[in-house]
Amino acid sequence: MSLPNNIVLTPSPDWKDYQLLDSGDGKTLERFGDYLLIRPRPQAIWRTSLAPSEWKKANAILVEEKQEYGGKWNILNPMDKSWMITYKDLRFQLQLSSSRHVGIFPEQATHWDWLRAQIEGSKKPFRMLNLFGYSGAATLAGAAAGAEVTHVDSSKHAITWANQNTRLSKLQDKPVRWIAEDALKFVKREGRRGSTYQGIVMDPPKFGRGSSGEVWDFFKRIPELIEASQSILAKDAKFLIMTAYAITASAVVTHQAVEQIVGKRGKLESGELITVDESAGNVLSHAIYTRWSA
Repeated sequence: MSLPNNIVLTPSPDWKDYQLLDSGDGKTLERFGDYLLIRPRPQAIWRTSLAPSEWKKANAILVEEKQEYGGKWNILNPMDKSWMITYKDLRFQLQLSSSRHVGIFPEQATHWDWLRAQIEGSKKPFRMLNLFGYSGAATLAGAAAGAEVTHVDSSKHAITWANQNTRLSKLQDKPVRWIAEDALKFVKREGRRGSTYQGIVMDPPKFGRGSSGEVWDFFKRIPELIEASQSILAKDAKFLIMTAYAITASAVVTHQAVEQIVGKRGKLESGELITVDESAGNVLSHAIYTRWSA
């Protein structure tokens, strides 16, 4: 087992419809398209930099009820129930939910660009699997690059949302297969079928429930997912991405997990997905990740 030579801090600098305007005092001020949102961020231990008058322009603020279970959005200034934002040629529908999430993880745009480059550099048919696919950003990126994509999420609501994003991005005619099922169950079944993929994206949550009530706990279930994924990674596989949020661990964990799947071949990059606020240059770390390329 190897260890990462260095931990890379990886931003997503090409956004036009998203900005981290300011952070501090345990919160962030972010622009998603036309709207400004305030969200709690305990790691922002520094002071805010913008004037209070700038923060008062926010359209909504999330008030946490329990840190692990989201909270309630309070509307401060008029805004639509749902709205659109764009990243390059991809379009996403956003909306406020019962958690801090709004339908997109802006810091993952670096992954979308990277996997598109991997797929576009392949000269033969490409099958990509997006596990825990949520609202489908990686699915859209893969489909736009020419891959045949299988999108798996246990939430039927997330599947519907991702499907809508596909239509908004004018990718509805691309070969995308939608699977509402527990990710681990699906991977095990694909292994028994002998079905393989040239690219795999996985974003396993810290905790969740499958479509039939299966309990997902990252540290208890990830060893099974690692073992099951070994049999579905094609011999001519091009890439694998693992991202993990809200777990008490460093990128060494995802690095070793991915290495168990891919073996000694290819190249591993491990690090943290970050955003940098525009007011003072403070860095927020969102998730740990490992990317493998052949």
